[in-house]
Amino acid sequence: MSLLSGLKSLFTPSEKKPEAFPAEEYKGFTITPTPSMDGSQYRVCGIISKDDKEHQFFRADSLGSAEGCATETMRKAKMTIDQLGDSIFR
Repeated sequence: MSLLSGLKSLFTPSEKKPEAFPAEEYKGFTITPTPSMDGSQYRVCGIISKDDKEHQFFRADSLGSAEGCATETMRKAKMTIDQLGDSIFR
C-alpha cells in the first residue's frame, strides 16, 4: 500500500453497516427499530407493520448510541400506536 492510499484511508469515512435490532410485537403491531447514522449521532426511525401494511417513520430526535436510539424508537412507536392505532396506515 502506498503512502498516499494509507493517508487517504485515514480521512475517508468508513461505511458502517447498520446494526440490526430485534422487532417487537405490541398490540398486534410489529415494531422494528432502524436507527440511522446522521453525522455522529443516530436518528430515531423505524418501521411499524401489521398484516401486510407498513409505515416507516423518522423523528427529529438524535442520540449518541445505536442501542439508546433503538430504545427511544420503541418508546416513540408505542406512543404512536396508542394514539393512532390502525389509522397510522392512512
